[in-house]
Amino acid sequence: MRKSSIRRTCAALAAVTSLALAATACGGTTKEDVKDEGGKAAAAGKADPNAATKKGLTVGFLPKQVNNPYFTVADKGGEKALKELGSSYKEVGTSSGTDTAGQVSYVNTLTQQQVDAIAVSAQDPGALCTALKQAMKNDIKIVTYDSDTDPECRNAFISQASADDIGRTQVQQMAEQIGNKGEIAILSAAQTATNQNAWIEIMKDELKDPKYKDIKLVKVAYGDDDAQKSFQQTQGLLQEHPNLKGIISPTTVGIKAAAQYLSGSKYKGKVKLTGLGTPNDMRKYVKNGTVEAFELWDPAKLGELAARTAVALASGQITGKEGETFKAGALGEYTIGEDGVINLGKPTVFTADNVDQYNF
Repeated sequence: MRKSSIRRTCAALAAVTSLALAATACGGTTKEDVKDEGGKAAAAGKADPNAATKKGLTVGFLPKQVNNPYFTVADKGGEKALKELGSSYKEVGTSSGTDTAGQVSYVNTLTQQQVDAIAVSAQDPGALCTALKQAMKNDIKIVTYDSDTDPECRNAFISQASADDIGRTQVQQMAEQIGNKGEIAILSAAQTATNQNAWIEIMKDELKDPKYKDIKLVKVAYGDDDAQKSFQQTQGLLQEHPNLKGIISPTTVGIKAAAQYLSGSKYKGKVKLTGLGTPNDMRKYVKNGTVEAFELWDPAKLGELAARTAVALASGQITGKEGETFKAGALGEYTIGEDGVINLGKPTVFTADNVDQYNF
């Protein structure tokens, strides 16, 4: 039986079972649940780095949130790369950053549509696993970007930078801005966001260094990547902690909302704000004195690398095993790390001196 026939048969089976899969994921999955589903991530097969790059593929992008400016930029980067590679791009997703059941439904739909690869930014590390495993059984390559799943639920993860770099540099920036002394808070996205939680744990570890003995982390708040909720959480942090000296927000929606609140309040310039933001969102807040410095990678390049990795996987050039290398166009050559992680590169720090040099 030809591969296309096999995949049509599997897709039909997926359609029948999609509701059951969605119900399972809504209840949450664990690593043990996923292992019981069978199938290994990238381990199957052998890479052929000299294999021709396939054309005419379809790669589905499933961001955490479709109306989020950050993901709009990232996914446009993926779309551009796929066009250059002679393949097709399609984006699907939910308008909420916490609709895990919706993400599961979209994975099932893409599986039924027999796409060649899915690039997904996971809202929850385990909730998508059953659906993603089903996709992989249908010979669909799975790339996570920005926010990971459990490693066995995908072929490769495109990390913005190393979690260590991102977590520690944000603490270092904040410490410098508040003179290594005072109360600080963190304004995160959703409580289940894999990347946010990893960075926060590293921030807490960095704060254990004796040089930060006079800095106290008083609260971690969650704005769910919703602008209004993040704005309200910022207001709440300042009411609850009147001596607050700074806020770290490792999310583009959160830092923009916090900057909006601070810029129109008595705390402007007094309570420091840093974290992860886009230059276009944060430019005016840097120029009006609300924010001294923040950081980010280029999300368009993140999306591009996700797309190029998906095509390399679908072409058999890589499988996702540690140590494999591949060329990602103008981005250069990348080596796959432990657990299938591929780091885009170090984040860029934006200040009044360089923010106008970037447009994203």
